[in-house]
Amino acid sequence: MKVCIVGAGAVGGLIGTRLAVCGSEVAALARGETLAALRTHGWRARQGGALLAGPISAASSDARELGPQELVVIAVKAPVTAALAEAVVPLLGPSTIVLPAMNGVPWWFMPGLDSVDPGGAVAQAIPLQHVVGCVVHLSAATETPGLAVHRNGMGLIVGEPDGSPSARLARVHALLAAAGFNVTSSPAIRREAWYKLWGNLTMNPVSALTGATGDRMLDDPLVRDFCSAAMLEAQAIGARIGCAIDQTPEERHAVTRELGAFKTSMLLDAERGRPIELDAIVTVVHELGRRTGVATPNIDALLGLTRLFARSRGLYPAVSGSSLAAPSTTP
Repeated sequence: MKVCIVGAGAVGGLIGTRLAVCGSEVAALARGETLAALRTHGWRARQGGALLAGPISAASSDARELGPQELVVIAVKAPVTAALAEAVVPLLGPSTIVLPAMNGVPWWFMPGLDSVDPGGAVAQAIPLQHVVGCVVHLSAATETPGLAVHRNGMGLIVGEPDGSPSARLARVHALLAAAGFNVTSSPAIRREAWYKLWGNLTMNPVSALTGATGDRMLDDPLVRDFCSAAMLEAQAIGARIGCAIDQTPEERHAVTRELGAFKTSMLLDAERGRPIELDAIVTVVHELGRRTGVATPNIDALLGLTRLFARSRGLYPAVSGSSLAAPSTTP
């Protein structure tokens, strides 16, 4: 299968490398130092103490030079998706599969989500019929531009947004499994995305605000209770949008605790002065609370505090494309 990775950073770099090592023809849409490194060294990743390396079929900052692909893996941070969507269009042919391997609630989750796709620009550029959903359950980092480092996990859940089985889903599953990923095909990929978000919703922003690792947040009873209250609100929303969760917050905390003293992706971004993925992880839940009529006082407080924290440090735009990101005028 002819593949193009859009966003050859940590997760994208690992996926691209493992596919290339297994013989797939893998190109990259990249820029800057990452583009230069890919052109010089090809695909590279460190995993289990070994350096994996595979050839890159092509690398460019202009999708028109790469042309239509069979599979496009989008592995970028949520804040840049809208700006990038139009640039991806030349990669799309009539039957191209788009696999978004991203954090949070993606643009394809539900039509008209202003918090993750203001004005519907992404959905217009990348129509839903191209999308096979993906939920990432692995951790990776970027050692240097063009060199991904695997940390833990190799899980990828894939599924058609409408839950149907399909030949293209089977092809994607087989391709990723052959590359060494622990792949699950799900008939409920939206619910899988919501379940992952359920944990990230609180752990990510609270860690960014406090600088605390996961174990320290869960060890503080007041913080843990606040996180549980916000999770109960999100759980009620999920029940109304067909994404019911049958765990309790405490059961989910137990899963998180197994990760030990980890830093969330949002904390790492904040420490490095990078834009945080607030809208795809928190603002979207606030929006869905409004849509479904579920009161979200704890999520609202978390959103307001994290947004103010990020804006004061230049990590979140002072004026967002989403109307939901504007300060509330409600008394």
